[in-house]
Amino acid sequence: MSGGSERGDTGLRLAELVAAFSLASDLGLGQPMEHVLRSWLLAARIGERVGLGEDERTDLYYTALLAWVGCVADTREVTSWFGDDIAFRGESYEIDLAGLPLFGFMLRHVGAGGSLPHRLRLGVTLVVTGGRAVARAMLLHCMATAQMAHRLGLGAGVRQALPQMFARWDGKGVPHGVGGNDLTLSMRLFHLADIVEVYHRTHGVEGAVDVARSRRGKQFDPTIVDEFCRDTPELLKELEGELDWAALIEAEPGLRGLLSDTELDAALETIADFTDLRSPFLAGHSRGVAALAESAARQCAVPENDVVALRRAALLHDLGRHAVPGTIWDKAGPLTASEFERVRLHSYYTERMLARPPALARLGAIASLHHERLDGSGYHRGVTGPGMSTTSRLLAVADAYHAMIEPRPHRPALGQQKAVAELRKDVRAGRFDGEAVDAVLAAAGHSTGKRRAGPAGLTPREIEVLTLIARGASNRQVARQLGISARTAGTHIERIYTKIGASTRSTATLFALQHGMLDSLAPVDLSGEPRTTA
Repeated sequence: MSGGSERGDTGLRLAELVAAFSLASDLGLGQPMEHVLRSWLLAARIGERVGLGEDERTDLYYTALLAWVGCVADTREVTSWFGDDIAFRGESYEIDLAGLPLFGFMLRHVGAGGSLPHRLRLGVTLVVTGGRAVARAMLLHCMATAQMAHRLGLGAGVRQALPQMFARWDGKGVPHGVGGNDLTLSMRLFHLADIVEVYHRTHGVEGAVDVARSRRGKQFDPTIVDEFCRDTPELLKELEGELDWAALIEAEPGLRGLLSDTELDAALETIADFTDLRSPFLAGHSRGVAALAESAARQCAVPENDVVALRRAALLHDLGRHAVPGTIWDKAGPLTASEFERVRLHSYYTERMLARPPALARLGAIASLHHERLDGSGYHRGVTGPGMSTTSRLLAVADAYHAMIEPRPHRPALGQQKAVAELRKDVRAGRFDGEAVDAVLAAAGHSTGKRRAGPAGLTPREIEVLTLIARGASNRQVARQLGISARTAGTHIERIYTKIGASTRSTATLFALQHGMLDSLAPVDLSGEPRTTA
């Protein structure tokens, strides 16, 4: 695994990372972000009243937040049967999914978006087979979530609960016959909370009580329903308004542990792999972009901390794809204006999912710019050159190159030389940074005929110094920040000014802005204390 030390303190908890990923599940379910988190909170509060143990509280958190992650694994099956997978899942909350209600729901949605003959053909197949293909998709979903739990290093309690996502108290779910007290307590709590949170938001307290009682002894454990109905207003009150998730996680002893660098990298790679399951055309895309961007950054003499941030941001750059239906990602023909608008928003959702805590926010700030272009023609913000850091410029090029050499529903993979020509054309048109393109192409094994270095030939140390002085640091502050002498700092500054053709701090600052060196979220300490490297 590249980058990161085993014992480095990342300042990030696994619980926080999983919480961010749960926001993707929310959008894939057709629900507002934080639906799953609020469901967990409700389940935890009911759990306190039914004797949930401390270890079970931790299991409940990860069970609730990962239960719907498997949606990405069964996207292709759901879209092939029911069209827009997000709309299908969103509307499924209105139905007690068993027996005739389930079959009627599937028949109403089968082949959605297709021609009448197509819908009839699928409907007949669904009836004749008894929906066996749909049951297989549910099992695939459960296998995927259990695999994610394993890769994240979660305990046996979570891995036991997740395969029961589509089971029911009455045993009429999937797997068939599994029900009652054979279901883990954490999953029984989540089954109720997942549905009740939606009904409370859409139908109020009375609607939440009605759905709980109507499914008592069927989908839901009667004891948990009775406890919920005993004090419903009090239990639901905490879900109203904005919640402090950091404080809620801190209050749970089992969720406080910080990730090491190695653990964080492994978790991010897991999330990247699951994100790429959104479409069969994306398999390996996020890992490939991350490796390419990391190598290109080293070619450009980017400081090591920024190289690490770039690799991690690249692993997360497509997180917002979960907000867009699989029918759009896998569409073979041209997108309509409304479909393309949904595609344009996926980078926005990436940023929103990673908006907190601060350790993720910096990654989100880089990741969300992967479709921006220097001339302002990109999306979702339409920023221009000064708004793009060196890392985001490299990520944009790496993503574009890697996408071009991969097949897509509307075209075959481009040959590498064709991809090179397209990037060169974008440089001439002012959309991509020429140095970023050279670095990415060199990282991809193409000969560029250039010796790689930073802009104007700046070394990594000179880039660090320029970044500091552009932000107002004095020579002495630069020296203390980097742990060097004031004389050495002065020598670096003289060389920088010579290389970039600057004569004042202002012109040096403009150069740094032009070349994307001032990432506004990068921490800078001008207190005079020497910098320590995590």
